[in-house]
Amino acid sequence: MTRDKSFYRTLIMLAIPITLQNAITFAVGFADNLMVGTLGELAIAGVYVGNQLQTFLQFAVSGLSSAAMIISAHYWGRRDTVSIKKVSAMTTLICVAVGALSAVIALLIPRQLLGLFTDDVLVIEEGVSYLEIVCISYVFFCISQMAISALRSVESVRIGLINSIVALITNITLNYVLIFGKLGFPALGVRGAAIATLISRIVETAVMVIYIFRIDTKLRFKPREIFLYDSSLIRDLFRYGTPVLAGQIVWAINQLSQSAIIGHMSTEAVASVSIAGMLNSMLYMIVIGLSAALGVITGKTVGAGEYEKMKEYSYTSQIIFALLGVIMGTAVFLLKDLFISFYNLADQTKVVAEQFMIVLAVAMVGRCYQAPLLAGLVKAGGDTGFVFKNDTIFVFGVVLPSALIAQFVFDAPPWVVYACLQSDQILKCFVAVVKINSFNWMKNLTRTQENA
Repeated sequence: MTRDKSFYRTLIMLAIPITLQNAITFAVGFADNLMVGTLGELAIAGVYVGNQLQTFLQFAVSGLSSAAMIISAHYWGRRDTVSIKKVSAMTTLICVAVGALSAVIALLIPRQLLGLFTDDVLVIEEGVSYLEIVCISYVFFCISQMAISALRSVESVRIGLINSIVALITNITLNYVLIFGKLGFPALGVRGAAIATLISRIVETAVMVIYIFRIDTKLRFKPREIFLYDSSLIRDLFRYGTPVLAGQIVWAINQLSQSAIIGHMSTEAVASVSIAGMLNSMLYMIVIGLSAALGVITGKTVGAGEYEKMKEYSYTSQIIFALLGVIMGTAVFLLKDLFISFYNLADQTKVVAEQFMIVLAVAMVGRCYQAPLLAGLVKAGGDTGFVFKNDTIFVFGVVLPSALIAQFVFDAPPWVVYACLQSDQILKCFVAVVKINSFNWMKNLTRTQENA
């Protein structure tokens, strides 16, 4: 364990607002899930499949923003804000283009898209009514997420928390009014949930734009600087960012394939995986906050060339996240019955949901160790290609083949298929231990210092 008190202080000071932001973001999604859940399993399943394109977009944006944040954090170690602004501006424009393209595809072929995830016509129709509205929010989502990422790279994390609080109030209020038809509005069901999401994302974007151009004192962005371009930095962005983005695309394919596999089993299985996912998100947000904070510290430390200090930090981080894994796995198991009771479910759906959560409890132990450390140490430390290669091997060599064989060859019960889909969370731990402690992932990505 490192004796450097600044490590613990910075880790906590960065992690708390990020975790609270994640908690509020979860609360928005949970409120959606609960309110739509009162409409029954069909509505839950419809919104779940309707959100699959958003899931893919989130992975794409996460890949682009992660790549930009990794490079920017390295430059922040040298306090080079000009390079950070150039990287952020170029990545934002790319993200907006991806969001706009996703929205157009959703508007043109919504039924064909959702048909990839379920063959239930009623579920597809519910999903289409949701998707046709919520897809308009994609561009706003891209802008706000890139702004938050740019500010995180320079250790400005409180605005993300404030923005999430505004989104929470907006979304929950509009959900209540529009889903159930309050204050004179008609009851719009899942369409009301989609409208509430759209408006809250517009508000989120407005808050971030005002802050980054008018209030922020670290980057001091000006509107004309959104079109900044630097050929050398764009090459770095593609060189180091392509493996990050490719890794996110692999993970998106994994998640979408899992949704398709579950979606072709039963409505109970679709509703159950949605509910299990909510509990997973609720608990894992703490780990995500710590991992994001660790990533900023790692980028800053490696960017400054302090490699021995980084080794100490990595040993300490492994102990912290291993303990968190045991705690979170136990929490999932103990909370499963209480969590399921929040939903209006048929008895059979409750049984399937409980089975899924037992599997999730086991998977959570491994996930809390390997996933945040591979991201917060290895990827943030400069070895952006390793996680992509690792995920690709496990997704296409283990996870998806085993699940497909379990479902279509052995006709296994849903919980067995779900266990196959979660198997990599444990298996990756063995790879993570070897990779992290080799320390060959520490690579300075800045152009003004010789790379390690």
